[in-house]
Amino acid sequence: METSQTTQEAKGFYRLSWLQRIGFGAGDLAQNLIYQTICMYLLFFYTDVYILGGDAAKSAGLAGTMFLVVRLVDVLWDPLVGTFVDKHNPRWGKYRSYLVMGGIPLTILAILCFWDGFKPSILYAYITYVGMSMLYTLINVPYGALNSSLTRDTDEITILTSVRMFMANVGGLCVSAGVPLLVATLAGADLPIQMALFMGLGSLPSFIFMPLVPAIKKKVGKKNMFYIFLSVAILGMALLYFISRIGTVQENITLVYIAQFIKSTGVIVATGYMWALIPEVISYGEYTTGRRISGIVNALTGIFFKAGMALGGVVPGFVLWLVNYEPVSSESSNLPNDSHAWFVTMLIYSLVGLALLIFCFSQTKERVVMDEKETKNVKVSDLWTEFKRNRPLRIIALFFITAFAMMSVGNAAGAYFMNNMETLPPLAQEGIRWLVCVIPAILLVLAMFIISKYELSDEKIDEINKAIEERNGVK
Repeated sequence: METSQTTQEAKGFYRLSWLQRIGFGAGDLAQNLIYQTICMYLLFFYTDVYILGGDAAKSAGLAGTMFLVVRLVDVLWDPLVGTFVDKHNPRWGKYRSYLVMGGIPLTILAILCFWDGFKPSILYAYITYVGMSMLYTLINVPYGALNSSLTRDTDEITILTSVRMFMANVGGLCVSAGVPLLVATLAGADLPIQMALFMGLGSLPSFIFMPLVPAIKKKVGKKNMFYIFLSVAILGMALLYFISRIGTVQENITLVYIAQFIKSTGVIVATGYMWALIPEVISYGEYTTGRRISGIVNALTGIFFKAGMALGGVVPGFVLWLVNYEPVSSESSNLPNDSHAWFVTMLIYSLVGLALLIFCFSQTKERVVMDEKETKNVKVSDLWTEFKRNRPLRIIALFFITAFAMMSVGNAAGAYFMNNMETLPPLAQEGIRWLVCVIPAILLVLAMFIISKYELSDEKIDEINKAIEERNGVK
């Protein structure tokens, strides 16, 4: 048995300890503590606390424009990062080195995003948000490549992905439910319990369903799992829309919680497992080209999910602008507009995130990576070459764009939905409902169609890995 295990490891089929799996997942927990706080609450901070540009009526539109500009910068920046990562081998590890080298400056800039020292400067907002986003890429691209560099074993990758997404949703829960409570506590205000519960239900199903993903996938198959849970998410969104129209959110709060739980269950499983598809397209690329360019593929997926987030970031800002959104009065608001409380909250979350990035660095060991001979000819144009010849990658690209657009729209709108929405004019209320329910549901229907075109079954991936072994002379 020991000989068999040694042979498997020689082929790159490593099995990891639970400490290593948790250590790897800590990287996603860390990034969620930092980046999810930005995604969920920065728009609210700009419109209701910082008042971007000094004009409450225009702040949402200004923020939406800024989010679009930042993502356009990412389109240029991500390929450079992916190419750089694949071409270089830092002494602390080809991919894991960036967890520390990028983690420290990311922490600093994320904190500065919630500082109002130059209020209401648009230039300051651009500098801090652009810098934070670029540093996030410098961590996220190599972190994504870590998954496929730890092992070739598809079962182990499924476990790693489940652990990673479970811990990512721990971070999501800490952010979605924890931020409103911590901000209110630091501001000395009443605790927004209903908002915290609603936002927390966006992550809670992960603790129930993500550990079951390997068994669910084995039972119903990869594609059917996507179909089932995407449909569940759409059902939850439809319920949430109609419940919020038949009375106030507070009057129907129990039904709102149930609908939010149903919606979140579908979203979490369907979008959580999509990360397990990335190592598959990396192996497919290696099979067709002979090069395992993990950094480039993860840079491409980074472009895809940021393209989705660009759409998701722009849409809420412009929808709120179109429906003439203005901040809820301070007397009615569930979230305090105390800028100091927001700054200290971001400070705490960022420092904890940095500590977790360092823990992830300590527990990951790269085994399946390109050697120097393979990487010396890697160039930026390889991204577009790989994109053109790797059809599964193109399918994943479209799926990521729609899925992340859906998540970004819904996450950014949740705080508005629960912040005494009924005190706003009818047009503004309907705009918020569309952001929380209708637009995400439309995107999920499109995502369901896209994933139906994905052709890499588990059997096909096993065949590809076997062919790679034989080509590499591994017996």
